[in-house]
Amino acid sequence: MSDTDIESVEDFRLRARTWLAENFPRAEGADAFLRRGASEEEELAEIDRARGLQRKLFDGGFAGVCFPREYGGLGLTPDHQRALNEECVGYALPRILQVPTFVPCAAVLLEFGTEEQKQHHIPAILKGEEIWMQFLSEPSGGSDVAGALTTAVRDGDEWVVNGSKIWTTGAWFSDYGLCLLRTNWDVPKHRGLSVFIIKIHQPGIELHRIEMINGSREFCQEFITDLRVPDSDRVGDVDQGWTVGTRWMFHEKNAMGGGSPYVTGALGGNRNRQGAADPMVELAQATGHFDDPRVRDLVGESYMLRAAGSALSERIAAGMRAGVFPDNSAAIARLVNAVVQQRNVTIALDLAGSNAAATLADDPWAEQGFNFLERQTSGIGGGTTEMARNNISERVLGMPREMTHDKNIPFRDVPKGPSGN
Repeated sequence: MSDTDIESVEDFRLRARTWLAENFPRAEGADAFLRRGASEEEELAEIDRARGLQRKLFDGGFAGVCFPREYGGLGLTPDHQRALNEECVGYALPRILQVPTFVPCAAVLLEFGTEEQKQHHIPAILKGEEIWMQFLSEPSGGSDVAGALTTAVRDGDEWVVNGSKIWTTGAWFSDYGLCLLRTNWDVPKHRGLSVFIIKIHQPGIELHRIEMINGSREFCQEFITDLRVPDSDRVGDVDQGWTVGTRWMFHEKNAMGGGSPYVTGALGGNRNRQGAADPMVELAQATGHFDDPRVRDLVGESYMLRAAGSALSERIAAGMRAGVFPDNSAAIARLVNAVVQQRNVTIALDLAGSNAAATLADDPWAEQGFNFLERQTSGIGGGTTEMARNNISERVLGMPREMTHDKNIPFRDVPKGPSGN
């Protein structure tokens, strides 16, 4: 499309504001998904509701703002997506479909998928018909996803997959996984990987749910045995999975840092409209200590962190779009987002005090104790903060790389610890 064919950002904003007010439900409380005490039936109902809301966005002309029109998107700009995100504050958005379905999975398909793969999957994703997860971590791998031991061996037009993936959020209710597999053991580890599309619920995949400290069981481990995957479901070239993987990680960090143009709604940071209630203010008022100078300092610190984190994410995203910042700068926003989240969880615990252990869902301080116990997850999911710091130091600041003992060594000759299966 020419620039004259594109709807102005302001016209798009006003149209979205009107449509949302007339057609979309307001957010009411926490989603059942990831909530302590939610039953499987409640979680499945929440997933079905999210699919329906995504379809409503699609039918209303507000799904896939920056996705190409030939795949069902709107073909508009990141400025249009940001305008929609701002107008969506306070509405019951299908957040669980945004990450990792839209980012990084759909974003990776857009960059590396075949035309057939994009035509088949992207429209279904935009309509809420397909939920995707990423099969990256392994029991023996930690943050080193390039050390994948799950193998894919070619057999004619198919690949035979064996191994295990872990910490796959929501795999039990999802449809497809974007999977990084070992296809060559005779080259250094980064050169022997390939990426595949895997249908999750089929013979050959045994799925186990993992119970977390708060009782939630959204994380899963998959045991894969002699699973046959057609070569037509390969994404990118054989043994070039790390080329796909580096962009995969970029999209993930960009989403976690709040800068992805493919995500609808805010995943974190200070995204409230002016005048909207501040959760920390509400919590401090509920405890009856809002006039305490120390409490007010904590509330102010929380607001400052969220405001600064949001502004930083927007600046980095704009800099990457303009080519001023390298793509690896997404790691900065990802790191700051985790630091802000962890500090805010600690502040909320301080504000709630002894009430942080409350178990009643309607208590304003409910869940603060569990949130504190789980605070480290924001520095693990989406790539650890340690990996983000390495990325920033080496890829953004140009500092010397860490020493490694597996460079230029065939992966089969690299010493490996127990798999942990």
